[in-house]
Amino acid sequence: MSSASMKEFSKNAYPKTLLSIVASVGGLAMFLLLASTVLVSQPIGSTVRGYFYGVDSSNKIDSDSSLGHLVSEPSDIVGESNSTFSPGHENEVISQEGDTKSAESDGSDGKGTLFEKHRPPQSQDKNDVSDLGQVESENLNDKFPHSKETLEEDGNKSSFSDNAQTDLKDIVESSAATTNSSQANVADSDCDLYQGKWIYDSAGPLYTNNSCPVLTQMQNCQGNGRPDKDYENWRWKPSQCDLPRFDPKKFLELMRGKTLAFIGDSVARNQMESMLCILWQVEVPKNRGNKKMQRYYFRSTSTMIIRIWSSWLIHQTTEPFDFAPAGVTKLHLDAPDEGFMQYITDFDVIVLSSGHWFAKQSVYILNNEIVGGQLWWPDKSKKQKINNIEAFGVSVDTILTSMGTHPNYTGLTILRSFSPDHYEGGAWNTGGSCTGKVSPASELVENGFTNIMHEKQVNGFNSAVKKTNNKSRMKLMDITEAFSYRHDGHPGPYRSPDPNKITKRGPDGKPPPQDCLHWCMPGPVDTWNELVFDIIRREFDDRQRNSS
Repeated sequence: MSSASMKEFSKNAYPKTLLSIVASVGGLAMFLLLASTVLVSQPIGSTVRGYFYGVDSSNKIDSDSSLGHLVSEPSDIVGESNSTFSPGHENEVISQEGDTKSAESDGSDGKGTLFEKHRPPQSQDKNDVSDLGQVESENLNDKFPHSKETLEEDGNKSSFSDNAQTDLKDIVESSAATTNSSQANVADSDCDLYQGKWIYDSAGPLYTNNSCPVLTQMQNCQGNGRPDKDYENWRWKPSQCDLPRFDPKKFLELMRGKTLAFIGDSVARNQMESMLCILWQVEVPKNRGNKKMQRYYFRSTSTMIIRIWSSWLIHQTTEPFDFAPAGVTKLHLDAPDEGFMQYITDFDVIVLSSGHWFAKQSVYILNNEIVGGQLWWPDKSKKQKINNIEAFGVSVDTILTSMGTHPNYTGLTILRSFSPDHYEGGAWNTGGSCTGKVSPASELVENGFTNIMHEKQVNGFNSAVKKTNNKSRMKLMDITEAFSYRHDGHPGPYRSPDPNKITKRGPDGKPPPQDCLHWCMPGPVDTWNELVFDIIRREFDDRQRNSS
């Protein structure tokens, strides 16, 4: 290249090089300015919290958007009398089934037109049935708490098709939901987890009956021959926020070095086994249990899951007392069950379950005086002061107050509200049945006994909260109404693997013995643990914020 050419090249090259440098510096400045703006508006803390929640907790979902085994214990509570006393008729036994509204429809909207429902993808499981029926509404303005739209998983967030968004806007949420659209942007910590709808999730359950070695056979519905599986796939969707799918790895990390205890009756066992089944999918725990309690240790995070049996959660004895003879269970309504109270200071989170055992025979003692009894009252001329429903309310107040005033207890207490049963047409021993229910009810199944037990339980909870004076916290996990729709989630007649068991009504129309109280696994009970996960996450977040 000639000297003249080199000079010409230099004249053209340097200005271009200078121009590119200026452009690069300007671009970098704009990037830094934009990045600083993003960091101010979206603090990194929300991203960290999002790790445990599964979605960024600062993002809200608009309300109109789419969406070692068993320790020795008494026999299960299915085979107990579902009876109670009516005020003014203390010596009469009345049914617990209450007034049950029809949960089935004839497939029409009342005007001869069908309400079309989206069907889930065809399952490949040999136990599936080809026609599970459809839950339909008589009118689009009726209460309809669930939508069989397909939930598409994308990481830890969920997205829905445009059609699903349109359809869900026509669906009325849970009957007690009175919030309006202006409340949709309520802070995550204030979101009501218990008002919402059941939606179909094609992703399926968190585990299978074959992938969990600790579930009780009576709740192993698929292993016991139940022919349908749709009940495993419905997920609870709160109206104003998201309830993430349970992530067992994140839960174990959240509970690192901590202990979670399930205390109560066989429904507590049902929930504890559900938790173990979920966690078992990522780590096999070490069984460190004994006759007093089940204990499962997850080595990766030093997390302990515990269950302690306590039928009523209060002090009981069979010793003679006043005119009550030996052998009959006496319940001291004003004293907690010392069998588990001695351990509570070692627990970080406690989930309580009780209520159904108040249908069993027992004597009620309050202030060192016999004040009533259930299925026991020898002196018919003498009026009882307390029936079993009132006794349940007193017991809730007693146990929670004992925990809330314990000088050394600083944990989180979660009271799971009364779990509804679904014996229709009678009680467990008088022809009650839940056979043939294959999807959530399309309208609320009212049950007078469930309603009053829930009311007494909530009153007891509120009373105890006012008396709490230690550093512990109490939360009510209010699942009663949402699960009143889940008549499809019980074992029914599929309580054992016996191939000769009777699953159909006899020639006289009488149904076979069945369990319409406990929950199939996998099944609706797994939602309880998704709620427990979220309650714990929120509580730990609150404590961290308050301490900083």
